[in-house]
Amino acid sequence: MPVTDTAQASEGKKRNEDAFQATDVLLVDIYDEYGNTLFVVKGQLSWGHCLRIFDAAGCPVGCVKEKIFTWMPQFELYTGEDDYVGCLSRELTLFRPSYHIDCNDWRIEGSFWEWDYDILAPSRHTVAHIAKELWNWTDTYTIEVADPRDALCALMVVLAIDAEKCSRNNHT
Repeated sequence: MPVTDTAQASEGKKRNEDAFQATDVLLVDIYDEYGNTLFVVKGQLSWGHCLRIFDAAGCPVGCVKEKIFTWMPQFELYTGEDDYVGCLSRELTLFRPSYHIDCNDWRIEGSFWEWDYDILAPSRHTVAHIAKELWNWTDTYTIEVADPRDALCALMVVLAIDAEKCSRNNHT
């Protein structure tokens, strides 16, 4: 479901950062492979990142909230209005970023510098493959999701990693 971060998933979802950024407000549309809007992500002013996810009809379906005052960056993932589903946290490493996720017993593997990584289920099958598309004016990612029911959680993982990378790059 391809999604564009524009995020693309295995059925085809794209997250296009037709990003409107004014004073840290973010608006991102997520499209399928046919150009249909699947999700809209809206950043809101807060301490730390707070990204609210809406379906195409405008109903809230998820949220990614950065926990503040933590040793390493952590992002809580919620479905609906406030149903906690897990947390993504950056791990202390020397040469490249590494992340731990406690959502659906998933694991993340890959090359985070190049934005090419996989979300793996406990059975080691690929839940989603994420790749950064090069040569775009905005950050654009393809998320290929094997099961469309995992698209929202996979999108939240991508948003959390993107927010962590953005914070890290702004503080260096």
